[in-house]
Amino acid sequence: MSERGARRFSHAIAEGDGISIVVEVDGVDAAKAAELDGAEALVVQGDMGSLREATELPILWTGGSAEEAARAGADACIVDAGDLGEDGTRLDATSALGIDCVVSVRDDEELKRVLEDHDPEILLLAGDLERALELLADVPVGKLAIARADSVTREEVVELERRGVDAVIVPSRSAPGLVGSAPPPV
Repeated sequence: MSERGARRFSHAIAEGDGISIVVEVDGVDAAKAAELDGAEALVVQGDMGSLREATELPILWTGGSAEEAARAGADACIVDAGDLGEDGTRLDATSALGIDCVVSVRDDEELKRVLEDHDPEILLLAGDLERALELLADVPVGKLAIARADSVTREEVVELERRGVDAVIVPSRSAPGLVGSAPPPV
């Protein structure tokens, strides 16, 4: 766990200047390219293979349970708000594994319920960028907010940052135009 602690996902997206670019990768080559381009973290779905040995970046895993994510060597996992009960045990269990939990919310009601019942540190604002920005208005100060964009321009990243989004998840094909140079001006 000490090695994983040095790569905590939450620290990677909270530190530094500006918005963090988190890149979805499907293998070692894409991970190395994202790291060279300046990505702050990686997203992997399912089997990580030898990815953990190929990069020092924190890995957000979307392939299953928190237990599977921890066994695979991930630093964080996505949990759907709909899978959380009212007692908070699922988030507590994830935290006990030494990995960050990113709670994905789709609408205002889900966001309100998750904040009241679980008070997570990191939220993935699901949907398109417009929907993410609508949800962002109800995210309390001090929480980390992540948006996902299948296609995003540098100007949209600047707008996300200006509005208070901490990180944006992008496909590897979009990363080179968004990372690798100084943070976007705000």
